[in-house]
Amino acid sequence: MPVAIVGAGAAGLATAIFARRLNPSVPVTLLDGARRPGAKILVSGGGRCNVTNTRVTERDFCGGSRVAIRQVLRAFPVDATVAFFRELGVPLHEEEHGKLFPDSNRSRDVLEALLREAERVGVTRLDGHRVLALAQTESGFELETSSGRLHASRVVLATGGRSLPKSGSDGAGWAFATSLGHTVVPPVPALVPLLLDPDAPLSHAALAGVSHDVEIGVWIEGRISTRVIGSLLWTHFGVSGPAALDVSRHWTRTSAEGREVRLTLNVFPSEAFDTLDARLTNVMKERPRASLHTVLATWLPSAMASGLVRAVGIEDARQASAVTRDERRRLVHALAEWPLAVTGTRGYNYAEVTAGGVSLTEISPRTMESRVCPGLFLVGEMLDVDGRLGGFNFQWAWSGAMVAARALAS
Repeated sequence: MPVAIVGAGAAGLATAIFARRLNPSVPVTLLDGARRPGAKILVSGGGRCNVTNTRVTERDFCGGSRVAIRQVLRAFPVDATVAFFRELGVPLHEEEHGKLFPDSNRSRDVLEALLREAERVGVTRLDGHRVLALAQTESGFELETSSGRLHASRVVLATGGRSLPKSGSDGAGWAFATSLGHTVVPPVPALVPLLLDPDAPLSHAALAGVSHDVEIGVWIEGRISTRVIGSLLWTHFGVSGPAALDVSRHWTRTSAEGREVRLTLNVFPSEAFDTLDARLTNVMKERPRASLHTVLATWLPSAMASGLVRAVGIEDARQASAVTRDERRRLVHALAEWPLAVTGTRGYNYAEVTAGGVSLTEISPRTMESRVCPGLFLVGEMLDVDGRLGGFNFQWAWSGAMVAARALAS
């Protein structure tokens, strides 16, 4: 067979469809270990599938070179994605933070549309054909599958990472890539909820169910590295929500590298200590008889206000007029830079993506072809590129698929 694509997830399906659309004379075979492909598409976005975002740039991603990421994204931008799904009968609508979902709010409609289009353009699907080994030969590649051996002139690896292993993601593609000479940046869970120390002064269990906007600072070896703003959800195990998920890859990656990392919480996003101190001082002067809890509860969820006041050793019923300067400043420090005592993550079973994978320096962003092994192409989560929450990882899959398809079709 001329082209074999291993993995029928978002990137694999899109690569197959685009390649056949661009050149119907090139046979394309799509192999997947599952009897019914696309499990990760079905569970994405809470079963609604966040297909892309209204604005996607290289700054929304971590991992590989931003120059290379930008080159790939420009090959198939957001407007092309929206048009593509409209052609498939899946119009998209915009929601909060630019997220684009199918009008039906059903991820199954996205998957079924992709499968129908793959059939329409003549993609040969081999479901239930798990690839066990991949070797390069003089004339191309030999694939050992659970149903026998196959030969292909060119191979696309689209097997994904390790996130949500129940969907079939086990990182097998990285072993194939490594056997063919590639370097794999050690994978870690990303977009994953964080576990907190249950004995920390601010009890996450007592705050379970509380959601509010925050800014999380990432400190690496004593210096601020990045700041993430978004909604935080307190849970019985720790924290989740967009802010926690987006910051998680920084914690997991740095920890895996053996470097010191800590996270701090600012419950007044983008406000500095001095600004907060002045704000609290003014309100306490205006409302001297109000309790600290009452003052803070005008800005924060009630449970959060009580939790922070008690965590710094002050009774939340204390009247504002009775609060000393040192107590006030201690409280402001807690509001602006509360240490999140992270002990770990919920792991790949709860991670939406994987950070790490084949180094982007080892593929051409013009073709997605390997610089190490000619004839081998890599797309999607196989590569060391991971986006933030909001449809960015799907857009990376669609864009990379088009780049690879153009090369395959030529």
